[in-house]
Order: sequence, then structure tokens, then C-alpha cells
Amino acid sequence: MANSRLRSKSTFPGLALISVGVLLLLHNYGGFNIGHFIWHWWPLVLIFWGAVKLYERTAASRASNAATSPITAGEIFLVLGLLSLLGIVVAVDYGKQHLPIDEWPGGMGDRFEFDLEVAPKPVPPDARITVRNGKGDISVHASDEPQIRVSGKKRAKGWSETDAQKLAKRASVEIVQNGDGFEVRPAGSLDSRLSRDVSIDTHKGTTKVSDTNGNVKISGRGGEVSVNSATGGLTLDGEFFGPITADKVAKGVRFISKRTDLTLTQLSGHLEAGSGNLEITDAPGNLNLRTNRYDVSVENAGGKVKIDNRDGNVELRFSASPKEDIEVSNAASGITLTLPGSSSFEILADCHSCDIDSEFSADSLKKTSTESGDSHLEGKYGSARGPKIILKTSYGSISLHRTSSDMPVPPKPPTVKVPARPSLPKAEKH
Repeated sequence: MANSRLRSKSTFPGLALISVGVLLLLHNYGGFNIGHFIWHWWPLVLIFWGAVKLYERTAASRASNAATSPITAGEIFLVLGLLSLLGIVVAVDYGKQHLPIDEWPGGMGDRFEFDLEVAPKPVPPDARITVRNGKGDISVHASDEPQIRVSGKKRAKGWSETDAQKLAKRASVEIVQNGDGFEVRPAGSLDSRLSRDVSIDTHKGTTKVSDTNGNVKISGRGGEVSVNSATGGLTLDGEFFGPITADKVAKGVRFISKRTDLTLTQLSGHLEAGSGNLEITDAPGNLNLRTNRYDVSVENAGGKVKIDNRDGNVELRFSASPKEDIEVSNAASGITLTLPGSSSFEILADCHSCDIDSEFSADSLKKTSTESGDSHLEGKYGSARGPKIILKTSYGSISLHRTSSDMPVPPKPPTVKVPARPSLPKAEKH
């Protein structure tokens, strides 16, 4: 009787545990892709289970054992538990490969650092150099030598140093010639667990960076600077004499030089500085600018605006009514502010030795002038609560304009109909 009960016990749980253990060993030490295996070969679980039960039934029949080795509830829960275990392993692998590990709760994984080695590339003097970065940390140091040298560190997070090293080996940097210029760009497969910032220290020439998934910092001296499509922020620290352009920088722009101190918290549009002009279009966040000898043009700023300039005109245009305060201080140049006619605001404008011209009129707006030529405008416009606008300049002018769509259309002059002159009778011939 005891022998009968022994034979009736199923061997499936043991075989299942052995099989899953082998799969996990292959995954940890052989690079076996469990997710791919389960996705394509999961019916093998049913085949394996059925084969074991068929074998047990056949063995029981040959031994004249009445036990039929039925599928038990314990076996069902065991299969579900093992599948759940494999599912957790697959989920962790997916997260390690596709999710930025810095954003995981608890900061899973340790950070390891590895050297970035790139062979130097000889280039002509004053060659145009473009830096392209997908994912990875690139540090570029330019010098007067007629060659490009790229050095830096690759930082990666992993569950172990071996895991991080395998990850870091997928990322590298190459220097290639592209037309009349050269590109420093990522090579190989880059993982999101690698840090994604770009840092460039240049001494002359052109610097271009595009399509980055992190912060961009450019420092030193140089000519043209162009940064396009960055998910992080842009920092310019130095003296750059060529045109400076930036487009679609998600976390804003910080520009520091002897002449300019600019902070934009967001830039969804365009920034361009050069040839005495500084233009900013579509900056949804706050804007803080201190500069001189620039003609400053700002269109559609979304946050607070504070500008301190001299020896250059300042022009601000809003296609929608501003919601945040505006403060502009200038010297020896004019200030022009264009707003929709539906705007509501409080204004304080002072013009030393100059005049204030406003297309906004209301009983609550009062303009005064002195014999010395100073002008002052103060009051409230509109029925709603609006931002506070402070405008100050000297030896220039202050102009407040409505947007062109708000300007009243002059009525057409009445049409005067002139009666037709009566026709003269024709002379009859005799």
C-alpha cells in the first residue's frame, strides 16, 4: 500500500523547478533572453506538463497501479507561481534596458565610471565641428592643434560592475568627416542608463549640437554656436563672436558673458544673438536679461519678464494678453511694447528727456509731462486684474501699441452717386 502511494506522487513539480532553475542560470550567466523565450515558446509549458502526466499514467498502468496521477491544485499553483517569477525577471530586464534607472524608486543599481577612448583625428585649421549626441556623456576639449581629441568618462549604472561594464561597452564616440566639416557623434548602441549630458570647452571655431537627451554646456571662446532640440538645458559660458542660435531647449537657456547675463526657464521657440541683435521668440517660462548695446526683441514670453539694457532698443510683442509682470529698464534708447487691446494691466512708465506715446486710453490712465521734457504714465487699463508693467528709459522714447488686429478699421466714406448728364438731342439733317 505504501508503494502504491509512493508511485502515485507526481514528478512534475520537481521537473518544473529544475527547468525554471536552468532557465534562470542561463539568464544570469549565459545572457539567455527569457522574455523572448516565453513570448515565442510558452506552449512548451503545456506540452511539457502533458508529457509528464502521460508518462506518469503509463508508468502507473504498467505497474498495475490504480492511481491516475491527476493534475492537482498544488501543481496548478506551482505553474502559476513559476510563470509569475519568470514574468518578474522579464519585467526587471525590460526596466533595466528601457527606463532611466535614475528615475526608479530608491535609485536601484550602482554607478560605475569607465574611460572613454577615441583616436585623435587630424583636421584643417578653423574646421567646422559638429557635436551630435543621442544618449551618453560626451566631453570635448578643443585646442589650437590641427586635430580633434575627444576624452571623457562613460558613467553607467548597473546591478554589478560587470553589468555596468557590458552596458558601457555599447557606447562609444567616433569622429567622422561630413562634407567640409567634421562630426563628433555617438557610435554603437546606447542605453538609457548612461548619463546624457554634453560638455564642450572650445577656444575657436564653430560649435553645433543637435538632438540631445540631456543638458548641454558650452564654455570658452569661439565663433558660431548652434544648439537644436535639447531635452535638458543649455548653458553658454564664455565669449562667442559668431551668431548664437538655439531652438527648442526644454529646460531653458543660461547665457553668461562679459556683455550678457540671460536666463530663460524654457525655450520652445528660437533664440538668436549676433550683429547687435538679440531675438527671443516663444519662451513660455520666465525671462531675465541684463545686457548692453543689443537691440533686444522678445515675442510671446509666457512668464515674468525682466530686462535691463542700455544703448539698444527693447521691443516686446505679445499675441496673447500677458499674465505675469513685465519690467524693462533702458538707457539712451527706446522701449516698444505691443499688447492685445483686450489686455488688462497696471502700468508705471517714466521717460527721462523723452516722450511716451500710447494707443491705450482710459480715464484711469494719466499721462503727465514736465517742462524739462520728462514724461510719466501711470494707471490701470482694462476691467480684469492684470500684471504690473514697469517701463523706464532715458533719451529715447516709450511706445505702447495695440496689436494690428485690434486697431479699428476706419469706416468707408459714403458713396455719392452723380446723376448722369442728359443726352443732347441729335441735330436733324435737312
